[in-house]
Amino acid sequence: MSDIIRRDPRAEWIARNRLHPLHSAMQPQASAWMGPNGVMRKNPHGIGFLGPNGVKRIDRSGAQQGGGSKRSATTTVQLPLHQVAAPAFYVAVVPDMVGGRLSSHDRDLLGLAHRLAAEGGAVLAIVFGEHKESAFDTAGVDRLLVLEGNEFEGYVPEQRIQGLQAVDNQFAPRHWLLPDSRSGGGELGRRFAARLGERPATRVWQVKDGQCVSRAGAGQQDIARPLPRLMLAAAECAEPVDETRHEVLPVTLSTAVARSLPRIEDLGAVAVDPAAIPMAESEFIFSGGNGVKDWELFHRTAQALGATEGASRVAVDDGFMLRDRQVGASGTWVTARVYVAVGISGAIQHLQGIGGCDKVIAINLDPGCDMIKRADLSVIGDSQAIMLALIDAIQAYRNPAKRDAA
Repeated sequence: MSDIIRRDPRAEWIARNRLHPLHSAMQPQASAWMGPNGVMRKNPHGIGFLGPNGVKRIDRSGAQQGGGSKRSATTTVQLPLHQVAAPAFYVAVVPDMVGGRLSSHDRDLLGLAHRLAAEGGAVLAIVFGEHKESAFDTAGVDRLLVLEGNEFEGYVPEQRIQGLQAVDNQFAPRHWLLPDSRSGGGELGRRFAARLGERPATRVWQVKDGQCVSRAGAGQQDIARPLPRLMLAAAECAEPVDETRHEVLPVTLSTAVARSLPRIEDLGAVAVDPAAIPMAESEFIFSGGNGVKDWELFHRTAQALGATEGASRVAVDDGFMLRDRQVGASGTWVTARVYVAVGISGAIQHLQGIGGCDKVIAINLDPGCDMIKRADLSVIGDSQAIMLALIDAIQAYRNPAKRDAA
């Protein structure tokens, strides 16, 4: 036989055709090579390629397409560390911390604080009570102050104002940032502004050139004013921090926080029927689509989970759900912390409507549908069997005797 290595035109064609099923197998394994001038070149299409800012590039070669391989090819990204050894000033942020974790609104606020502290300042985050957040470093927090104690639990705005007053006396922040939200930040910020004697800027959505721009007139008018000391910022006021990680050095107060006599007694959370919560305000939505075949089981699962019910447009058009339960660009835009999509393929209008959700869980038979690609957690399988397993797991969790026996 001849030792001449012959070309394979078909293999070369497959290597160029990204839509061919064997395209990924024909790709070279080398991720770097030396160029003609002695300079090392990197393969920008290689799996797990990292850009100059530590951001993982999208692999368009097709090697990561599909259910299992897409999720298994994860790479730990080590972002550059941002350190402020001796801050010239502080920018204080009081996040809402709904559920003990940073929300997307909180991260936008920290992104704005990072911009204001660019000239030698540090971002100081003040958190009340225990929290469950473990990603303060990638959110842009340089210093973290946790005000612990039973006196800060529940609805105690007077006591929290006392804590913020102590922080202001010790650290004298150049700016105070609070979310202008219904989760407590809006009320707390206005109360704190009255205590400091400051005129706050509310509903701030842009900060530029020493001025802040606020929404007014039912969102139809913008008001620009010089940058005040205390601002209540709206969602998407700035881009969240995503290119650096921060030290998150713990700090403490040098003096004890004065106790405030509560004028309002907090009786705790009130049980509310999830079906009565508007979807735009719900934090947990259980949504069904064309893949749901047993709607009675769907309603039972949503009730067991304590979630607000939603639906895709197909399910609404087929009469399985009311029109006010439609999620999407042509229905209701939702901002839930957890959104569970059962049997929803993921039309572009539906994906637009759930763009503000923090965590998306997809239950579907098709591992290649758009909802699976959008989801943070995917469960591939029959929706009826999965919902039955969910109900059994919830019942076992709520009944310890049954759980121990199992």
